[in-house]
Amino acid sequence: MTLRETKTGQTVTVEKLNGEGAVKRRIMDMGITKGTEIYVRKVAPLGDPVEITVRGYELSVRKADAEIIQVK
Repeated sequence: MTLRETKTGQTVTVEKLNGEGAVKRRIMDMGITKGTEIYVRKVAPLGDPVEITVRGYELSVRKADAEIIQVK
């Protein structure tokens, strides 16, 4: 399951980041790494963006970036 497939109000744990290069590095710089818990605050009606809380910070992640974050 990816972060894009999660519903509002769910808390998930990052299992793996599927990307390469600059995109993966940007995601990791936001604090989204393996084992990190993510709380899904809000998903826009068309799925873009996804508002999340990670390590006490509120972030907005684009749909394309949410697809590379594999969660459980």
